[in-house]
Order: sequence, then structure tokens, then C-alpha cells
Amino acid sequence: MNSMTPIPLTARPETTLSAPSGAGHTTPTDAAGTSRVLRNAYALLSMTLLFSAAIAAASVAFQLPAPGILLTLGGYFGLLFAVYRFKNSGWALPAVFALTGFMGYSLGPVLAKSLALPGGAQVVALALAATGATFLALSAWVLTTRRDFSFMGGFLFAGMVIALIAGLGAMFFQIPALSLALAAMVALLSAGLILFETSRIVTGGETNYVLATVGLYVSIFNLFTSLLSLFGFGSADE
Repeated sequence: MNSMTPIPLTARPETTLSAPSGAGHTTPTDAAGTSRVLRNAYALLSMTLLFSAAIAAASVAFQLPAPGILLTLGGYFGLLFAVYRFKNSGWALPAVFALTGFMGYSLGPVLAKSLALPGGAQVVALALAATGATFLALSAWVLTTRRDFSFMGGFLFAGMVIALIAGLGAMFFQIPALSLALAAMVALLSAGLILFETSRIVTGGETNYVLATVGLYVSIFNLFTSLLSLFGFGSADE
């Protein structure tokens, strides 16, 4: 089974930027602003997913080595800090593409190992299809019902921190059962984070489309890698 240390840090209990005035009352201006953030976030998310997929495919094609746990975490948190640092400047977009490109590079070796398993191509395709279907279904639910899932923020953030610590333990001690349980846990937390992040955009809690994009991207990335580990577990045992 192939596993990858889950990337935490998409649940943000606090509001990053000031929320629209008039809590509980949506004005035409608020609705237009929310629609603009949602439209920009989804457009940027589509571009970053395509860019990340291209980098991952190149990593597989050229058989690039895995960056290692220290470089992976250092690169991720360093680039994430850059995104937050430049979120309101012209450097925000380059920082986002640097972050998602790096994550695509780190995904390449994981995909290569999965493809090398019996039925590996089917496993990757199934994980990709399940991730896309889950994202579309959860997003459509929030956009249709406009429910507020902000109450889940603290729980989801704590869960991802625990998952990160458990992931490091599973990696160092080579415990397959823990890795499998961790993949299932991260998949559920990632689904919750998609609800949380989409809800923040819809309700006006997130007014910066760059941060909204990064939150959704990381949730999708973690969901895909977790499903890849779960679906690949059976193939590894064949």
C-alpha cells in the first residue's frame, strides 16, 4: 500500500478577512461579492489542478525521486506561508502555482508506485473518479442548500493535526494497519473540509479567492491521496 503524509491546515476556525456587514442579512452587494469570490476560486482551482496534474505526470514520466518527508513538509509550509503573506498582492498567484506545482511534484512518485501495482492504472483512475464525484456532490449540496458548516472548523483542524502526527508515526514505524486507518480518517476529514471551505465562500466567511482556492485544492489533494492508498491496499496484497 502506498501512503502519503496528509497535509493539514485547511480548516480555519477564524475568519481570515473581515466578513460582510449585516450578519444574517444578505444584501445585493454581498451576494455579488460572494458570487465573484466563488467564480474566481473555481476558475483558479481548475487551473491549479490542471497545472498540478501536468507536473505530477512529468514527475512520473521522468521518474523523478521523491522529495522526502522533510523537504515535502518544509516546501509545503514554506510555500503556504508565502501564499498567506502575499494573499492581497500581485505575488499571490505565483505563490499559489508554486505551492500546487510543488504538491504535484511530490505526488508524482506516489503515482508511480501505484501504477506499478497489479491493476495500478485502474486504481489511479478509480481514485481520481471518486475524488471528482465526491467534490462535485459535496459542492453541489452546499451551493444548493447554502448551509453553514463553519461550526466544523475547529474539529476538522484538530483532526488533521492528529492525522499528521499519526501519519508520521505510521511512516517511521511501518504499521500497515495504522496507515490504512489513517487513510480512511483523512478521506473523511477531507470531505468535511470541502463542505467547510465551500460553506465559508457561500456564506461570505471567506472573501479572498486565493485563500479559498488553496483551501479547496489541499482538501481535494488529501482526498485523492487517501483514496489512492485505500484502493491500492487490495492491489498490493494480490
